Amino acid sequence: MADPTRSSNPAAPAALVAGLLAVAALPAAVAFAQVSARVKLVQAAAAIPVAALLGVAALVLARRAFRRSERTLGRAGGEGAARAGRIFGVLGLCLAAAGAIAIGFYGLLVHYQ
Repeated sequence: MADPTRSSNPAAPAALVAGLLAVAALPAAVAFAQVSARVKLVQAAAAIPVAALLGVAALVLARRAFRRSERTLGRAGGEGAARAGRIFGVLGLCLAAAGAIAIGFYGLLVHYQ
């Protein structure tokens, strides 16, 4: 049997990339709203579901990577990348939840003003 290569657990780096994108989605949207004359800050809230979906994808991919690593008794590798992907995925979900709460309160303030 051949030794596994770095690509024997492709879900691990995919989890890391999805987690990083989940964390970067909201700050990137806010930064884009700051420099763009056409996009308002409230419209940057469209990145909230993007961050949430990427966070969930990171968690699913990290779980898949951990299961593959367990099945291969650790020979598939990628535990560190999967762990980082899981952490970034949770952080992305937290940022999405905080953004949703902020937009909700903003909507209430505008409605009752």
